[in-house]
Amino acid sequence: MSNRLNKKREAELQPERMDSCQKELENMGIYVIRHSDTELRFAHRGHIVKFFPYSGWHTGKSIKDGRGFKNLVKQLNQ
Repeated sequence: MSNRLNKKREAELQPERMDSCQKELENMGIYVIRHSDTELRFAHRGHIVKFFPYSGWHTGKSIKDGRGFKNLVKQLNQ
């Protein structure tokens, strides 16, 4: 867990967000690897993309870094 102020809320929401984001990406046809309890990784255009569902942060060579799952999905659909 991170150094956030509300660790209890993070502990409750983290697993739900991990599962829902992983399912959504897999519905899009993207094979997702759970790298850790806080990070999902997948390949996009030949490069690895890291996504942190609790904070919404995503980064990778084939996408523009940013925050928010909806913004990530927009980039993946382009």
